[in-house]
Amino acid sequence: MIEVRGLTKRYGEVLAVDDLTFTVRPGEVTGFLGPNGAGKSTTLRLILGLESADSGTATVGGRPHAAQPAPLRAVGALLDPGAVLPSRTAYHHLLALAAGNGIPRSRVDEVLDDVGLGNAGRRRAGAFSLGMRQRLGIAAALLGDPPVLIFDEPLNGLDPEGIVWIRHLMRRMAAEGRAVLMSSHLMSELELTTDHLIVIGRGRLIADMTMKAFIAAHSDREVLVRSPRTGSLRRALPADATVREEGADTLVVTGLDTAEIGALAAVNDVELHELTSRRVSLEEAFMELTRDVQEYRAEREASR
Repeated sequence: MIEVRGLTKRYGEVLAVDDLTFTVRPGEVTGFLGPNGAGKSTTLRLILGLESADSGTATVGGRPHAAQPAPLRAVGALLDPGAVLPSRTAYHHLLALAAGNGIPRSRVDEVLDDVGLGNAGRRRAGAFSLGMRQRLGIAAALLGDPPVLIFDEPLNGLDPEGIVWIRHLMRRMAAEGRAVLMSSHLMSELELTTDHLIVIGRGRLIADMTMKAFIAAHSDREVLVRSPRTGSLRRALPADATVREEGADTLVVTGLDTAEIGALAAVNDVELHELTSRRVSLEEAFMELTRDVQEYRAEREASR
């Protein structure tokens, strides 16, 4: 389990992380979201002891990372896939990590096979593609068989097969009882992979809930309606419903569900050809929630 309590970090006048509190629980894949500049990478570095907090705590299994006797056995992390000597083979990179954490040599071959690099273990890491370096970084995270895993943008550089592979890997790790924290800008993959969401903006927590609850709470459900009498239907809808046209015979209605629209159509003798509830995506819900905490857009608007 990862527990963050009142975590705060300032760089000069910039408040990168502001009194942040959340928990990443075992048995779940937790998505970590926020606009660029929200403080995600700083938070991950604070959890892993790569930065010192000004106040607050971040613990893994009840201990700060610096107090872990064998760090790779407590938490596995991928923050930078390029953090490997280019002249060193994948096998010897992992072997050096294993030796420093009391991990048996046999585990190196196991994780290389697990991430699909079994045949590339004796190749120099400098010759690896970005996708292969990502796999090597994931192998390093898995090396100590830790109960907690942290991944920052693990999908970068992966081909479609690799993306599907990592999706299944994350789900398998959580099913084994591990706590998995994953940051990514690929919303569609997070929607397929994660159970829980932590969303931050300008260093502060703005959402901490299940994926399903997040989408329901931060988006209005849309209903697509097709009818040869859209004008009559539109006049029958209440004034507080939001309606937009999508073609001559199609309306998109927000603020009413399918049952309510169907009942109004029946009372007003309006023929319906389609009545479909549209599921709002994670990306749409995220954009709506973070509209006012996107640093770069705020800067552009301030300069106008």
